[in-house]
Amino acid sequence: MRRSRPRPQISGASAFGPNFGSEPETDRTVGVRSALLCVAVSLLTVTNYSVLTGCSPTSATPAPQPPAPREPSALEPNGVVERVVDGDTIVVDFDGTSESLRLIGIDTPETVKPNSPVECFGPEASAFAKTLLPAGTRVQVVRDVEARDAYDRLLGYVYRAEDGLFVNLEIIGRGYATLLTFPPNVAHVDDFRAAAETARVGNLGLWAGCTG
Repeated sequence: MRRSRPRPQISGASAFGPNFGSEPETDRTVGVRSALLCVAVSLLTVTNYSVLTGCSPTSATPAPQPPAPREPSALEPNGVVERVVDGDTIVVDFDGTSESLRLIGIDTPETVKPNSPVECFGPEASAFAKTLLPAGTRVQVVRDVEARDAYDRLLGYVYRAEDGLFVNLEIIGRGYATLLTFPPNVAHVDDFRAAAETARVGNLGLWAGCTG
């Protein structure tokens, strides 16, 4: 009577270690090892495992990563905010000299103009300017072609020194101002026009609150 040959047994703590059964490997044993190897290697990085084993990789889509936070871009200040007059006018200290400064390119509703009523969304615009430029905020003021307006106020583009925020653009882009050009001071007029249109389309600020 022919006795069947016992199957080789895999021994040892790990199927990938050298401690297999002492009998010669059969095709079945090799197949088991190959299958286990593919399973284990599939846990490795998708990039490398197909090169090592020849296993067919399964598609893997990496999880989307949030954008890296934008690093603030500090600027060299040349003035310090003393106070906000209204949404488009501030008082700045330049080396001990106080100057009233009109933000170029934007026009916020009136709140302090003599003999004029407080206009729709004027208080909100003033409050927003105060949140952007509280007293003591260091700023970089940049001139355009003309230094002053008809009221002897300085004309300027105001950037918050700590993070480079372009204050004129922020106010109009959030819907607290409309576009008002000061020719020939038009260096950023295209930016202001685009920001105003975005605010209008988005129904932001005064575009939503003032329909009259």
